[in-house]
Amino acid sequence: MKSANDKLGWARIDWKTILIFVLLVFIGWLNIYAAVYNEATAAGFQLSSKYGMQLLWIGISTVVAIVILLIDDIYYHLLAYPAYVLMLCVLVLTLVIGKEVNGAKAWLVLGPVSIQPAEFMKVATALALARFASEYDFSLSKPKGLIGTGLLLLIPIAIILLQNDMGSALVYCSFFLMLFREGLNPWVYYAIFLVVGLFVGSFILSPVALLVLLLLLFVASQLISNHNLRESTIFIAGVGLLSLVIYAVSWLAGWELTYYGALLISSFVMLVPALTYAYRRKLSTIYLFGVMFICSVVFLGAVDYVFNDVLQIHQQKRILDLLGLESDLKGWGYNVHQSKIAIGSGGFLGKGFLEGTQTKYDFIPEQSTDFIFCTVGEEWGFVGSLVVLTLFATLIIRLMKMGERQQEPFRRVYCYGVAGIFLFHTIINIGMTIGLMPVIGIPLPMFSYGGSSLLAFTVLFFIAVRLDSQNSIIDSTYKPY
Repeated sequence: MKSANDKLGWARIDWKTILIFVLLVFIGWLNIYAAVYNEATAAGFQLSSKYGMQLLWIGISTVVAIVILLIDDIYYHLLAYPAYVLMLCVLVLTLVIGKEVNGAKAWLVLGPVSIQPAEFMKVATALALARFASEYDFSLSKPKGLIGTGLLLLIPIAIILLQNDMGSALVYCSFFLMLFREGLNPWVYYAIFLVVGLFVGSFILSPVALLVLLLLLFVASQLISNHNLRESTIFIAGVGLLSLVIYAVSWLAGWELTYYGALLISSFVMLVPALTYAYRRKLSTIYLFGVMFICSVVFLGAVDYVFNDVLQIHQQKRILDLLGLESDLKGWGYNVHQSKIAIGSGGFLGKGFLEGTQTKYDFIPEQSTDFIFCTVGEEWGFVGSLVVLTLFATLIIRLMKMGERQQEPFRRVYCYGVAGIFLFHTIINIGMTIGLMPVIGIPLPMFSYGGSSLLAFTVLFFIAVRLDSQNSIIDSTYKPY
């Protein structure tokens, strides 16, 4: 007969992973304290200060974590869809009556407290995806599974984008780690990398160079897949010769046709015999490459519209600054420039706790939220930053291992979803502080100041721990590692 402790799973909880989480929360609070530290008001504890409020949220999160561990895991499965629908309604409500902060109408004001529902929508989405993926006939290779998963992700993304909160919407890309584990076709990831590469390339390369690169890429891919060197050579030579002929004829006729236009026309003309050849030889990959090539050309044509008419001016400037195409150290590039100075000035061992000059004299905007990692780099140096990164990496790896040892799809999918969220937040936030990622304004888990963020990450994490502990009871061979 199982003891009460065994029924609740207390004896099988992964306390080592919880310890890592608690360490990150504690280190995060120390850095918030350092970021807002003021010698003039240093004496005494002030609840009204950011470090005081964050400590209060840590207390609230602790109570919530204990409650989560006491709830039977079956309820997370049963309430997954209701929680998802409820949070969608809250998102819509926020869109209507929410408070606008930094251009995003993404906050609900409840008395003295402001809540960002998009943070908790991640919890509901992770649960809903886990519930959907645990259905008997679920498969990402079937239209039903792919469409259902896509809708569960796209609906909250659309509402959050209407709130003008691009950063929170991009966080949903983190679920691709879970989708990859569950068997999403690798071609989807190739397409995503291609889109990112084309977007960046459109700012760096000329249209002709980019189109030539695309042609070579798809011919090389076809060659690797089908080993048709002769046909690949004929295709690329035919495109080149035909483009020269078309350009020469247009020049002689006095038509205003650029070489890019001639190359584009010849590419599509040569696709006809290529697809005909693929049909006769039953080479389905050539069809796929052909479709991807056409989509890539269309995407390139839409880049200018997206950049100039969809993205806001500050987003445009941040992308140009990231790519090194513009430099405005006193304007759009100020935050990242000061961030690099702060992190670089920390050296190997750092300046010491509360001794960071960039932090102390407020050179870095949003230094307690989006740019909190600057305080780590300046005061704790390379060694301290490496320790923090190691803790994050260990936490994420252990979450993935939690997923791998689950016997039920619901638990596995949820754990991988949480691991993906933590991974995405960590890479993007730290990446933007050192100038490797665009500034999109997402928090560093357990470090950035904010009650909504801390509470949401706590809920995400401890539900995973609770599900894992229950699975450990079922698996008698499980030993905490």
